[in-house]
Amino acid sequence: MVAPAADPLALRLAERVARMVGDLRLGLPVVLTGSGPAALIYPVETLSPERYAALGAHHDLVVTARRAEALRHRPHEGEVALLPVPPGARLDWIQALADPSRRMPARDAVPQAPHQTPTTLHRAAIRLVKAAELLPAALIVTGPDVIGTALGHDLGILPADDVLTQLMAPRDPRPVSNARVPMLAARNGRLHVFRNPDGGAEHYVVEVGQPDRSKPVLVRLHSACFTGDVLGSLKCDCGPQLQAALAAMEAEGSGVLLYLNQEGRGIGLANKMRAYSLQDQGMDTVEANHRLGFEDDERDFRTGAALLRQMGIAQVRLMTNNPAKIARLDSEGIEVVERVALTVGRGPENTRYLDTKARKSGHLLA
Repeated sequence: MVAPAADPLALRLAERVARMVGDLRLGLPVVLTGSGPAALIYPVETLSPERYAALGAHHDLVVTARRAEALRHRPHEGEVALLPVPPGARLDWIQALADPSRRMPARDAVPQAPHQTPTTLHRAAIRLVKAAELLPAALIVTGPDVIGTALGHDLGILPADDVLTQLMAPRDPRPVSNARVPMLAARNGRLHVFRNPDGGAEHYVVEVGQPDRSKPVLVRLHSACFTGDVLGSLKCDCGPQLQAALAAMEAEGSGVLLYLNQEGRGIGLANKMRAYSLQDQGMDTVEANHRLGFEDDERDFRTGAALLRQMGIAQVRLMTNNPAKIARLDSEGIEVVERVALTVGRGPENTRYLDTKARKSGHLLA
């Protein structure tokens, strides 16, 4: 499958997986292979009616264990579950199984689990659609000539084990450019742009002043929040945290803010809006994520550690209320010598959200 490394035009594994992720966003299928039959993987969210009509008779729906539980189905042990799709099922019915923002099928319409344990192939399928920031659900189509179909239509083909290895590997963003950017909160600022070699989202580092790398640097790991950072949303505390962190660095004379492009706790803006819709129905932020099929937090803070290493920073005073960030940096060899509290932005619109973060995610907000 993979061309020899000596060929300069040979696609590397990271590039092949990146192509698969892009194809899924377009609604195109990809092919995964493993110990059993090869399978076409169709993204439920972006699958067109025309392509669905051409699928054939037999296919299964793979969802996360969280989504299966929301459908009142007890999954096998593990992170995914398989649901059989009955003959003649409509695409909108399948999409409703995957998307709680659509009208939920009646309980007796939810399919029962087949006598099949999910495999690496099914786990890789879910990881791929998550990487594409789509709803975590995919149709699995097997048949006598899956490989032939893929070759005839220029579809991506990879072993499921290789896909999982690539998607679970730490990212190592590389510097692209930087320039001075005076800001309202920190006039002595410089913005560094980093790009993932696999073509994924760029990440940014805001350097305030000239931090002394021989001493612990004041650092903030801030995940992108379009609604809070740009629109000034009152549903979260992200915007006030961003501005307060920059202001604190300006007051101290130096600091580094990592702006990580992992919107909505890593599920993407579209899914975040779906979660907001569920919150308007009475769920808290964790319950909404689970109903969609995601974990409490899908972010990967290993990227933050990689950026700090690129910036030559080994010791930090971390501005955070989230113990998970401290644990992740410590495990990646970045020494957190002090936690600097950042409790700003509480208001009537986000009190429940903040209380949920403290109660269910262990955030230190007192």
